Amino acid sequence: MLLVIDIGNTNTNLGVFNNKGELEKSWNIASDIKRFEDEYGILILSLLQNSNIAPHIDSAIISSVVAPLCETYKYALEKYLNITPFILSHKAKLPIKIDLNQPKEAGADRLANASAAAIMYKLPAIVIDLGTATSFDIVDENKNFIGGIIAPGLKIQAKSLSQFTSKLPKLKIEAPKKAIGKDTISAMLSGIVKGHAAMIDGMIKACEKELGQKATIIATGGYSNVLFDNMDRGFDYINPSLTLMGLKYLYELNCGDNEYDTKNKSQSTKTAALL
Repeated sequence: MLLVIDIGNTNTNLGVFNNKGELEKSWNIASDIKRFEDEYGILILSLLQNSNIAPHIDSAIISSVVAPLCETYKYALEKYLNITPFILSHKAKLPIKIDLNQPKEAGADRLANASAAAIMYKLPAIVIDLGTATSFDIVDENKNFIGGIIAPGLKIQAKSLSQFTSKLPKLKIEAPKKAIGKDTISAMLSGIVKGHAAMIDGMIKACEKELGQKATIIATGGYSNVLFDNMDRGFDYINPSLTLMGLKYLYELNCGDNEYDTKNKSQSTKTAALL
């Protein structure tokens, strides 16, 4: 079984794929650079043991945007699971061509997203990852990863409003009922959620204009549904496991006996929700 780990700035997503290529279990934990390798090793081992999975893990892949944590996780897996993980970078074998000015700047999570989009969906495709940052990853019809967009995410916007103003409160991000807020909370939610949705709508339109055609729009991340209800264009697919699935494909491509098999591809595609 394969353990996939996507280390982000705020959260780390872990998933386990069984030998049929199915995502059997997943977890979300905080990304904390102050934790030692033993802490992460014990935590991961505990999660796997509680799910009766630990003895079956024989391989792993890591993508990370936090360099110190990547090393911590690597040592933790070597020490507690006796596995040396494959570390994803721009040097890996990919199903896409990186068409960027500085290929080494491409984050590993973005490579996983772009790869999954190229394998699973009709191209061109735009992946919108709603994490700490909201990132767009664009793959053209010829499987070129041509770049993207990076903007502050919903949590960053909400935190900034409460942190840098004296009277605005902290708030839970949820869909506002109307654009015009009747109180402080509803006004903030409108600006953050509806404003973010309008930004995404506008940037999709701008990207499609540069592509010269309509694109398949795939969303991943926790706030997909909150934004979808406030968008004009909306998303064609919402796939919360897209990054983990991309990591699975890339492990098979780089470390497996064979390249990704079309039967598994067909099965995995069914897990994405068509809207």
